[in-house]
Amino acid sequence: MFSRYFIDRPIFAFVISIVIVLAGLASMRSLPIAQYPQISPPVVNVTAMYP
Repeated sequence: MFSRYFIDRPIFAFVISIVIVLAGLASMRSLPIAQYPQISPPVVNVTAMYP
């Protein structure tokens, strides 16, 4: 079993998870956020006329 390897070695699993988190944080800095448009919340206008 592949999962048994990580169950038997919890320190190795912890180190692998820290490396994955650090790689995600490092790659987050290089994401091209400027190409996406500004998102504004939707606006609803309701007009009512009473006689």
